[in-house]
Amino acid sequence: MLKVGHERSAVVLGTRGSKLAVQQSEWVQGQLLALAPHVTVTLRRIQTAGDKILDVPLAQIGGKGLFVKEIEEALLSGEIDLAAHSMKDVPTELPEGLAILCVPLREDPRDALISRDRESFMDLPRGARIGTSSLRRQSQLLHARPDLTIAMLRGNLDTRLKKLREGQFGAIVLAAAGLRRLGWAHEITEYLTPQISLPAIGQGALGIEGRRDDLFIRSLLSGLDHAPSRTAVLTERALLHRLQGGCQVPIAAHATVVGTGVRLEGLISSVDGKELIRDVVEGTIEDPES
Repeated sequence: MLKVGHERSAVVLGTRGSKLAVQQSEWVQGQLLALAPHVTVTLRRIQTAGDKILDVPLAQIGGKGLFVKEIEEALLSGEIDLAAHSMKDVPTELPEGLAILCVPLREDPRDALISRDRESFMDLPRGARIGTSSLRRQSQLLHARPDLTIAMLRGNLDTRLKKLREGQFGAIVLAAAGLRRLGWAHEITEYLTPQISLPAIGQGALGIEGRRDDLFIRSLLSGLDHAPSRTAVLTERALLHRLQGGCQVPIAAHATVVGTGVRLEGLISSVDGKELIRDVVEGTIEDPES
C-alpha cells in the first residue's frame, strides 16, 4: 500500500463505471496530470449499489450513499487513494477518516428539460408524461404544473434519451451538468429556472474524497480546489444536514457566492407538490455552514 503523507509517483483514482462518472474522473485525472506531471494517476472502476438496482426509484431503495459506499470502502482499505463524486450523491455525514478534500469549479447547477417535440416546460400539453428519478424534481414540476404526469425514469443518459425518443415520455428532466460534460448540451430544450426547479444540493459540483490524514493527496489536490464552489456546496449541504433530509424528502437548495457574502435559496416540499416552502437567507463565507 502507498504510504500516506509521503511523496508518491503513482495514485489510484476510484470511480463508478457509468459513462458520466468515468468522463468526470478522466477530467480530474487530466487536471492532476497537468498539475503534477511526475505523478501517474490510474482509474479504477467500482460498481456501487445504485448502479446495480435500476428498476426501483431511488427513494424506495433506502439507505444513504447508494452511489459512494463501495468507493468509500475502497478508500478506507487503501485500495484507492482518492475518488471523484458528483456532490449531489454524497451523504452529509462521511465515514470516519474520510473527507472531501477538493471541490473544483462547479458546472451549471440547473435542471434541464429535453422534450420530444422541442416544447418548453410551460408549453407541454396537459397530461404530458415527464420522466425523472427524483422526488425533488417531481414535487417542483407538479407544483408548477399539477396537470402533468410524472413517471419514474432511471438508467444512464443513453438509456433515458432512448426512452424519450421511443415515445415513452413527452419530456425528461436531467441535470444540465451531466449533459454538458458529455457534450450533449445540444439535446437540451430548456434550462429550467430555479423558480420552476431549484437544483439538488451540490448539483453540478464534483467533490474529490480522500483519507483525511493523507497529506500527499491534500497537496496534490490543492491546485484544483475552487474556493467559491466549495463554499457554495458546503452551504447547501449544511441546510440538508439541518433538515436531516435524504432522497425520500424533496429538498432543494442553491447557494451563490458574491465577494464575502453567501446567498442561499432553499425549499422543502410534499411529494405531490401541493405544499412547498421556499426561503432565502444570507451569510458570510467565513462561516458558510452556519
